[in-house]
Parts: sequence; structure tokens; C-alpha cells
Amino acid sequence: MPTPARAIGSNVNPSRSISSRQPLPSLTAVDYRILIRVFELDGFVVSRQKGDHIVMVKPGVARPVVSKRSPRQVPVTHIRTNLTAAGITRERHFELLDAAR
Repeated sequence: MPTPARAIGSNVNPSRSISSRQPLPSLTAVDYRILIRVFELDGFVVSRQKGDHIVMVKPGVARPVVSKRSPRQVPVTHIRTNLTAAGITRERHFELLDAAR
């Protein structure tokens, strides 16, 4: 038997309306040392370095996080890729970033 159709928006919790949430700031390039500190605060440890690449691992995370020391400002695309690999949300990233600075 098919399930009945739901009205659009019927799953929305009225106490968590979209208009009441604060928009997140945009991701911006940060110094590689601050980014390393962000991942360390989340439980990652530096496992090895080769040249200008820094590789960090954390138990339970399938892929390592790789950052470069050159250029000093890590581009937003690299930050986004590492956050995805680490399983860190943007909200959590900004919390850790505030703590790392």
C-alpha cells in the first residue's frame, strides 16, 4: 500500500524556523598553522611531514587530512576538502577556528 503524500513543509519544526538561524560566515583562507591547530583541537595528530606537506590522522576517520605549508594562506578549496575528509561541519569549523586564534 503506498504511503500517503505529505504536505510540503509538514516536517518542519516550528521552533527551528530558517529565519531564526544566524547565517554562517563565508570560509576564508587561513594561515596553515591556524588550520593545523583547528584539526588538532578536533583530535587529529600530525603523523608525518614530507617536504611542505603535513599529514594528520585521527582514529575513526578513514582519510588523512593533508595540508601544505606553502603558500602560507591555505585556499578555501583545500579547507573545504579537508573538512569533508575529516567529517567536520562548517559550524564546528568556526567553533574550532575561534578557539585556535
